[in-house]
Amino acid sequence: MTSLRKTALVAGVFYLITFISIPTLALYGPVKNHRDWILSSGGHTGVLVGGFLEVIVAFAGIGTAVTLYPVVKRQNEGAALGFVAARVLEAGMIFTGVLSLLSLVTLRQDLGRAAGAHAAALVTTAATHVAIYNWAFLLGQSLMPGINALLLGTLLYRSRLVPRIIPVIGLIGAPLLICTVIATLLGSFKLGSPELAALPVAAWELSLGAWLVVKGFMPSPITTGMAAASAPPAYQDVAV
Repeated sequence: MTSLRKTALVAGVFYLITFISIPTLALYGPVKNHRDWILSSGGHTGVLVGGFLEVIVAFAGIGTAVTLYPVVKRQNEGAALGFVAARVLEAGMIFTGVLSLLSLVTLRQDLGRAAGAHAAALVTTAATHVAIYNWAFLLGQSLMPGINALLLGTLLYRSRLVPRIIPVIGLIGAPLLICTVIATLLGSFKLGSPELAALPVAAWELSLGAWLVVKGFMPSPITTGMAAASAPPAYQDVAV
């Protein structure tokens, strides 16, 4: 297996790992949909598992950018560096959202039996933390994937490292997702609306990850140049 094939395989695996957070839609249901969750009895394992999955997603997202950077920078170093920065920013926002929900678990354990005015204050605090998570999700896991799709999609479309239909999906879905996020920020849509608009970008990331794992990079001037640069020097007989 060549170094380029290994790079494609690792990047593809990282992309596929980013989909393990899908169960959080159900795991976070109780804490997000019930305002008095912090006062109720029962387990909170779902929140802990969901937070763990999102932490993995954050690191995997950074992994996709760091792994692909040495390759796509040969197409445009500025855009490639921007992709890495966007992935790091996305991970930071994911951590912000996770921390807001994990802190609710601590409050529930320590103060969940409060009553009267203290209980009302806890419910208000819980609603605040959930709101922080929702806004962090909007900016981190809705807006930033759109930005990432624009940056990496453009690089891959121009470099032809993968079939062009794959980045085209991302380049079509990214403006739709970004516009939906902006409309949500301006109050035109209810918070949570970008979920459907995110499907094309999700399809782009899934197809990219699957292609890189199964096929790797397509032959292109970039792969040819990198292969030549990594090849051992040829030795020639020198006449004396």
